[in-house]
Amino acid sequence: MRLLVLGGTEFVGRAVAEAAVARGWHVDVFNRGRGEAPAGTRPLRGDRTARDGLAALTEGTWDAVVDTWSWAPRAVRDAARLLADRAGCYAYVSSRSVYTWPAPAGLTEDGPVVDASPDDDGHADYARAKRGGELAAGAAFGDRALLVRAGLVLGPYENVGRLPWWLLRTARGGPVVAPGPRDLPLQYIDARDLAEWTLDAAARGLGGPYNLVSPSGHTTTGGLLEACAAATGSRAELRWTAPERILAAGVEPWLELPVWLPPGEGHDAMHRSDVSRALAAGLRCRPVEETVADTWAWLRSLPGGPPQRADRPAVGLPPEKEAVLLGGA
Repeated sequence: MRLLVLGGTEFVGRAVAEAAVARGWHVDVFNRGRGEAPAGTRPLRGDRTARDGLAALTEGTWDAVVDTWSWAPRAVRDAARLLADRAGCYAYVSSRSVYTWPAPAGLTEDGPVVDASPDDDGHADYARAKRGGELAAGAAFGDRALLVRAGLVLGPYENVGRLPWWLLRTARGGPVVAPGPRDLPLQYIDARDLAEWTLDAAARGLGGPYNLVSPSGHTTTGGLLEACAAATGSRAELRWTAPERILAAGVEPWLELPVWLPPGEGHDAMHRSDVSRALAAGLRCRPVEETVADTWAWLRSLPGGPPQRADRPAVGLPPEKEAVLLGGA
């Protein structure tokens, strides 16, 4: 198989490129040169936002393309148009954010989506940017467009900071605010499981949208945080705190306590989606303990702190807010 990855040096794109190389595929990685291309790939240089920025892709054929673009949909439009006659499948890594908010529990791929345009030049918010990218891929590739609607993505190379923050916080030890309920079900996807499923689906010629995230309850808040404490070998004391106390303290779910959302419509939207279609198409999700341990091993290998995407806010609970919650726990 010949694969073209648009992106390929960070997080999901890197996981896709490395998984394809491990399969013995020929892998070309196209990006602006930010970050080192994975070993075993052939780097192609270009800036999708610049005039003539796709020049490196004007020749060549591929069995599949994987595109991880998250910004102006017109970049997906231009790349997809250019490659439509020279590639078999176009897998666009989208997001479950394309559904109108709040997405109810159990929502399938047939749920309502936000209005968007494939011609948007950069003014759309994240949800509309991803939906515009879907429309662009579909317009060029038709039923050969595979729309990978990822949910929360965790694992090695994470550049958003959610799991890294919990790992670093539990590694420090001592009392740790653990947002309850302890058995609250979570739904996420390890970037490597996303990569393997996407490559399998592309090789099979699948098309259309798929909610790509673990089954709800693949782990719980307790399972995730206890795995963090175990992986780091710390003596962290998880102090389970009721959602009402956390919210009353002015803590912002998801951002200040990464991954966590209190029970209600927000939690239903992020952690209770229907993934039966992806499961039927072969989705397999590794245990949370493996995701956490491998992410910790990667973090410890870095010379500095974890990477952080410039277009995403930094996450984590400020010490002063944690002190207030711990003082009354």
